[in-house]
Amino acid sequence: MLSETVDRRIGVIRASGHLSAQGADLLRGTAAALREGGHRRVVLDLAGVQAADDDGLALLRRLRTRFAEDGGELVLQHTRQLSADPV
Repeated sequence: MLSETVDRRIGVIRASGHLSAQGADLLRGTAAALREGGHRRVVLDLAGVQAADDDGLALLRRLRTRFAEDGGELVLQHTRQLSADPV
């Protein structure tokens, strides 16, 4: 299960737990809300995530691409512990 803490003032999402497709969808919705709220740059801090599955990581990659296509930036922090492949 994934949980998140959001700082809407500065556009930061701190996630903890296990990143699955369901958890990534939760993060997607929160990131989209921050983007719609005026944040061009959203930071997703994954330091508290202990494990991630391939589906969850794939969703984050797609989300980062969508942000870039829309002129925004999704910054993924602390991803090294989640996968041998860059996120």
